[in-house]
Amino acid sequence: MSKFWGGIHPKGNKSLSRGGDLPELHPQQVVLPMVQHIGAACTPLVQVGDTVKLGQKIGDGSGVCAPIHASVSGRVLAVEPRPHTSGRDILSVVIENDYLDTLDETMMRYMDHKDLQPNDILKIIHEAGIVGMGGATFPTDVKAFSALGKVDCVLINACECEPYITADDTLICHYAQQVRTGAQVLQWALTPERTVIAIEDNKPEAIAILKETLKPEDNIELMVLPTRYPQGAEKQLIQAVTGRLVPAGGLPAAVGCAVFNVATTAAVYRAVYEGAPITRRVVTVTGDGVLSPRNFLVPIGTSFGDAIHAAGGLLDGTKKVISGGPMMGWAQSNLDVPVLKGTNSILCLKNGNETPDNPVCIRCGRCVGVCPMHLQPLYLYRYTRLGRVPQIDKFHLMDCIECGCCSYICPGKLPLVQTIREGKKLWKEANAK
Repeated sequence: MSKFWGGIHPKGNKSLSRGGDLPELHPQQVVLPMVQHIGAACTPLVQVGDTVKLGQKIGDGSGVCAPIHASVSGRVLAVEPRPHTSGRDILSVVIENDYLDTLDETMMRYMDHKDLQPNDILKIIHEAGIVGMGGATFPTDVKAFSALGKVDCVLINACECEPYITADDTLICHYAQQVRTGAQVLQWALTPERTVIAIEDNKPEAIAILKETLKPEDNIELMVLPTRYPQGAEKQLIQAVTGRLVPAGGLPAAVGCAVFNVATTAAVYRAVYEGAPITRRVVTVTGDGVLSPRNFLVPIGTSFGDAIHAAGGLLDGTKKVISGGPMMGWAQSNLDVPVLKGTNSILCLKNGNETPDNPVCIRCGRCVGVCPMHLQPLYLYRYTRLGRVPQIDKFHLMDCIECGCCSYICPGKLPLVQTIREGKKLWKEANAK
């Protein structure tokens, strides 16, 4: 066990939503954007008036792309741009739920993953539309393909280090066997020397369940790490578990590692053994701005408004609703936006933590001390504000993982992460010319 550079220890606030059962939501309609992953957008495969089944493929594309599947059975009401958590309107398929959950059984289910070749497993993962469900949303089959024959360590990321969020914790407590078998499937496909489930020590119930579920013959280690943010970030987790440092601009495979979120791992199990694509996920609805914080099993495409209503609704004085956690999430202006494959939390807060009208950098250097990527956020902030792309490139802007440590620690309350995100847009525009 090693330590990564920088990091912080924010208050967890996980007790708000931890524990209890896991009720499933049944929305009247779902809105399924054709962009729910990093890569090319999907093209709709259905038209208005079509009847669709639960799990039916309704969107697909070429290149780096993950198919989209119907999360309910029913009738297609619209194929049109709808609000998206990114703040844009995205072409979406709107389905009216008939509450029959009529299954599409196009995908095959298998009795034993050891009957499959690695490429067969990757095809199943692709057809199931599986992406990084910790929030990154990179297509899992592409990540796994790039790791074939190159990695000696597979890491299953169960750290869930962001404050408030307990979706992965809850998933383990209810579906540990799926996590175990999904890890075995990835282990079989990638043939690593070492497979590790890494989890932080602030999840005692999940740790106990995993210890009981994992068997010696699985050859899967359970590593309990001290709680520290952002330990769940790929590069930081690799360093904490293996001591290896991923080079600047490099991928985990460069140091012989592949990292998969624990919810992604469970989705791999369901794809192989149940023939089930991603149609549902565990979502934490939490914060001091919602009446009854808890976790739900939510059909993809359910509106934030419906999920919040299931948790008792917003309380008076709620100022902000965030998709994701308080460190890396995105504030939303519209509760009609849908839950996506990468949505692990809907956070409702009374304290909006507004940026002052004239925030001032006092040159204290705290942002440098906590940055886990060895960057200098104060200079990234300054040069982005000035629009100087060569300088932000020189200071390795694109290596920023947007973890929010700098914004959290800044006494001047500078909008560091927000500005760095703007800087990345500037960089991409400049390099696209």
